[in-house]
Amino acid sequence: MTLADGAFTWRLPDLHLSFAHGDRPVRLTGLSTGPDAPSALAPQEIVDLFTAAEMRARSSQAYVWSHVGARLRYVDHTAGDTELVVRQRDARTGLEVASRFRSAGPGLQISHTVRNTSDADVVLTAVTSAQFAVPLGDLDLLWGEGEWLGEGRWHQRPLTEYLPDLNLEFHGQSARGHFALTSVGAWSSGTVLPTGVLANPEGPSAAWQIETSAGWHWEVSQRRDAVIVSVLGPTDLEHQFAERLAPGAEFTSVPAGLVVADGGRDAAIGALTGYRRAIRRLRPADAALPVVYNDFMNTLMGDPTTEKLLPIIEAAADAGAEYFCIDAGWFAGKDDGWWSGTGEWREGEGRFTGGLISVIDAIHGTGMRAGLWLEPEVLRASAPLAQTLPDEAFFCRFGERVIESGAHQLDFRHPAARAHLDATVDRLIADYGVSFFKLDYNINPGAGTDVDAAAPGGGLLAHTRAYRDWLLAVQARHPEVLFESCSSGAMRMDYGLLSAAHLQSTSDQQDFRLYPPIAAAAPLSVVPEQAGNWAYPAEGMSPEETAFAMVAGIMGRLYLSGFLHRLDEQQTGLVHEAVALHQDWRQRIAASRPSWPLGLPGWNDDVIALVLDAGDRSLLAVWSRGEAAEVALPQLRGSALDQVYPARLAAWKVRTDDGVPVIEAPAGPAARVFEVTPA
Repeated sequence: MTLADGAFTWRLPDLHLSFAHGDRPVRLTGLSTGPDAPSALAPQEIVDLFTAAEMRARSSQAYVWSHVGARLRYVDHTAGDTELVVRQRDARTGLEVASRFRSAGPGLQISHTVRNTSDADVVLTAVTSAQFAVPLGDLDLLWGEGEWLGEGRWHQRPLTEYLPDLNLEFHGQSARGHFALTSVGAWSSGTVLPTGVLANPEGPSAAWQIETSAGWHWEVSQRRDAVIVSVLGPTDLEHQFAERLAPGAEFTSVPAGLVVADGGRDAAIGALTGYRRAIRRLRPADAALPVVYNDFMNTLMGDPTTEKLLPIIEAAADAGAEYFCIDAGWFAGKDDGWWSGTGEWREGEGRFTGGLISVIDAIHGTGMRAGLWLEPEVLRASAPLAQTLPDEAFFCRFGERVIESGAHQLDFRHPAARAHLDATVDRLIADYGVSFFKLDYNINPGAGTDVDAAAPGGGLLAHTRAYRDWLLAVQARHPEVLFESCSSGAMRMDYGLLSAAHLQSTSDQQDFRLYPPIAAAAPLSVVPEQAGNWAYPAEGMSPEETAFAMVAGIMGRLYLSGFLHRLDEQQTGLVHEAVALHQDWRQRIAASRPSWPLGLPGWNDDVIALVLDAGDRSLLAVWSRGEAAEVALPQLRGSALDQVYPARLAAWKVRTDDGVPVIEAPAGPAARVFEVTPA
């Protein structure tokens, strides 16, 4: 509804947005969970955009107060049941911005399309995907770090540790600094994570994510009365990004997700979990949430052969696995390392007695479906195919093909690159009956490509968009096939890809004692039913260590590995019990919301806990990695705790102190899963 004073509102069942404009850019003046709920946000312009010619109208290190953004003026808006589009225009440059707010579950997906209506080229260097302000208050900032083998290391600290009190009111100005996180190259979560939270335990909290596998940047900065959050895709300063808009041309920013919720950190992440589910491209093939066995981690490590695989296949089927994925190496010669054969995707010579089809027939003979590992964006520089594809099918810089770790990066904008992978996937499905692909990505080729791009960061963004489109098109042709997203573990764990893929490997970490903080933190980045947490029991583990290794898998999307046929009878029973419990709970896990009753998991914490709240019942996992400890859980006050895994090992003692459950955890490594029933 448009009002006479230049204000309008957009009301959804669970969200209420208010805007204002007049003789200034459009501002989002309020966002609440209902018409009677308090706004979680303070007024703030909805978009800033920067060009090669014009940056900020006021000096700052933050992406705020841009010249072009300050000149935008309201044109019109259209509101539907699920989408609001607000149109503004800068008369000087002729840039027109259509801002889209799309409802998705309890949140909003926001993007902006910039169109050049002038008769001259304009070069964009940055566009905010989402921009909003949070009132000053008792706020904590949550942000995360990522690294190979050490994914999901989250921090929660008072915002004042990052944005100090500068007495801005005395100076009559807003601050010029910021706290910022920025991705590096093509691993979108390889150093820091594209998600953030401003948590207020006494009022509304906000959480956001940036949805791209290319460059991204988010930051918090401060003005006198509020904290500004700016969320962007690639930028000129951070990612060598530029987009030249010819007259009539358009550029759309990468999407960003935004949720608000009352109740602090866990409520905000719970709302973000619901939003993530709403933006996923769900397919019937994944509805059953099948358990996948993969032969890589702590097992064959890229050296599969018929003799090695057959006993594992039988043991995986006995354990309850429903898919069996042959990981890296199936395409390499018997005496070659797996990395040497990437890119051609032909069966390795001499590796399988009776050929690869005989192994896949063995998988199918157990009732499981078969999967294969691929790294679709990578082609070894020494591969014959690399000499036949044109240079334009690869990432190039300054006229030379980029080589990283001995490999070229394919550019999925080019039809020859897509045709190669289309033919590969179609052939493997037709010839071998493959029903699952693990799509890995083990290189980071730098800023991007300058082929058909104004700057490398723009080339990388265009490639990642083309790669996502390719993945969706493959699924449309083969709706019965599942696709996993992997990238040296979780180095590219973003909802640009995860909205299209079925599951995400959460790490390459092979030390079972180090996996609990990764598994417990995974729901901050990915919905639990997509969090492929590895469970790799090993010969020689004690029963307690075996159960410890299995608990991570139970609390996400169980991703089974290990030499299962070498386990003793007690270990085998613990594995079978864990798989059965996960299968019993997986549909409820897919509707659950995560919470952390002991706080966010620290990398070196002795005790780690994760709750997956499914409403009338919840699952609680507790890992002990240090000395014996008493674990009080005030968040679960009044609830009953019943140990559901492992049933064949001793139950941990649970008592109640003034209504608060207290678990007496032994020295580790030891872990248990409890079913929680609210009072």
